[in-house]
Amino acid sequence: MHTSESSRASEGKGVGLGLALVSALAFGGSGVAAKPLIEAGLDPLHVVWLRVAGAALVMLPLAVRHRALLRSRPALLAGFGLLGVAGVQAFYFASISRIPVGVALLVEYLAPALVLGWVRFVQRRPVTRAAALGVVLAVGGLACVVEVWSGLSFDALGLLLALGAACCQVGYFVLSDQGSDSGEVPDPLGVIAYGLLVGTAVLTVVAHPWTMDFSVLAQRADMNGTPVAAGLLLGWIVLIATVLAYVTGVVSVRRLSPAIAGVVACLEAVVATVLAWVLLGEHLSAPQIVGGAVVLLGAFIAQSSTPAKGSVEPVATGGAESRLSARENAA
Repeated sequence: MHTSESSRASEGKGVGLGLALVSALAFGGSGVAAKPLIEAGLDPLHVVWLRVAGAALVMLPLAVRHRALLRSRPALLAGFGLLGVAGVQAFYFASISRIPVGVALLVEYLAPALVLGWVRFVQRRPVTRAAALGVVLAVGGLACVVEVWSGLSFDALGLLLALGAACCQVGYFVLSDQGSDSGEVPDPLGVIAYGLLVGTAVLTVVAHPWTMDFSVLAQRADMNGTPVAAGLLLGWIVLIATVLAYVTGVVSVRRLSPAIAGVVACLEAVVATVLAWVLLGEHLSAPQIVGGAVVLLGAFIAQSSTPAKGSVEPVATGGAESRLSARENAA
């Protein structure tokens, strides 16, 4: 009996790891698919609106199924929609219109370090030396990524927008941490579905999608010299980089420990950087590659070393674009 249970547990972790890898790959491809649409003439906010609204439509049946969340967790749904969906996506897509995809995502990975600062200086909770080391590594690695010795070779506004995405992640992490105090964890798929609906409503007001040049979606976008149907890119962003990524991530973290989930989620930045290199021709220098690896290492150390309030199960999942996950709840 014991052997059978161990076998099932091992199999469950194997499935969870596989799903986490799928989620990281799916999330990592969002920027690579979105950038050609932006360069083809779509405003970054319009691309975000198309992504979120399309995913919300696909997830609508789940929202109906979990409609009780509207009464039990309105603040959590609003926070996830405003910060985890609208805020992160808008800042991230705006940043990649000005700086390379890999750099934007690596800047976003300062979020775990920023969360640590919130815990230490705002909540005045103790942090471990390992967590402090993680912050130092993340900041030092970021200095290499943006090449501070050459006077910030990247667009300063683009870097600020990427930092805005990281700050939105922090806001959601804090909200999620406070929302777990009751001990009743809501269904993560329901939270994601309503977060997408809230995000769509917010982005509709901000992005004014009725002013969008929809004709761009019927044309072809240029991906580093290769013409690709804009509709195909949008379909990838909605179905693969959003719906599939969120759902597989949610299922995976229920089978993995927070530490393992955090390591796998860090692969998103690696995937995004490699894809941008191969598909968009966005090459990074050797110091930037080393710096990126240090950022990821520091982010992982920071997020896995922060003392948690309890052992409440995570609410949802994801990586650099503010996915609710085990690693985020631990932060």
